[in-house]
Amino acid sequence: MHDPVRMEIDEETKEAIREALQDMEKPVTINVFIGPNCKYCDESIKIARVIEEQAPVRNGERLIKVKIFEKGKDDEEFKRQGVERVPTTTLLDGVIRYTGTPSGEEIRGLIETIVRISTEDSGLDQTTIEKLKEITEPVHVEVIVTPQCPYCPYAALLTNMFAYEVWRMGRRNFIADTVEAYENPDIADKYNVMSVPAIAINGVLAFVGVPYEEDFIERIIDVVKRKKKVGPQIISESATGL
Repeated sequence: MHDPVRMEIDEETKEAIREALQDMEKPVTINVFIGPNCKYCDESIKIARVIEEQAPVRNGERLIKVKIFEKGKDDEEFKRQGVERVPTTTLLDGVIRYTGTPSGEEIRGLIETIVRISTEDSGLDQTTIEKLKEITEPVHVEVIVTPQCPYCPYAALLTNMFAYEVWRMGRRNFIADTVEAYENPDIADKYNVMSVPAIAINGVLAFVGVPYEEDFIERIIDVVKRKKKVGPQIISESATGL
């Protein structure tokens, strides 16, 4: 039976990754957290290494560097970046994380996230950025995805850019967490996820589908600042907001 989490990365895919990364300007570190008896840790390492190998070279060094942290040996780093499960892949010291393997369609969102961090351009509207400045409470956004979902990378990318902008403000209280459902069925079950992407904000299911940017920031403000209990809201999957 085909395993949706494991992906074959052929030469054509590598070329596409290499082309996508050509816009990079500043170095970016990919952190991969692994542990014992981990079914997909090798897959997460493989994907990170392929991305690293296809990154452009500046001054004799690749602009992407991969760091591997092992449970039981690097527990302080697990704690520092807030990582509890393996495999997990993080950027920006853990404010952007992929809980599970960023395989299949998800690799596109990860690569675009890396490029935007490298070029210091989130692509967000200035109005959104100003509203993010006003949020001082902790925010944990979970984007539930599967490797086959073509819309999921857009939801993950949008969430990642919210976390990136808050990180640029010098805060680490906005966590963008892309959760692979096959590897973390308990999280998907917690929100009764029937279709993906599904987005939860601080434990409240807020969207099914990809939200528009302006709707997303308003819902975060609603959940976090006003402490309202909000129910699921269906947003058109064609609405990427990007």
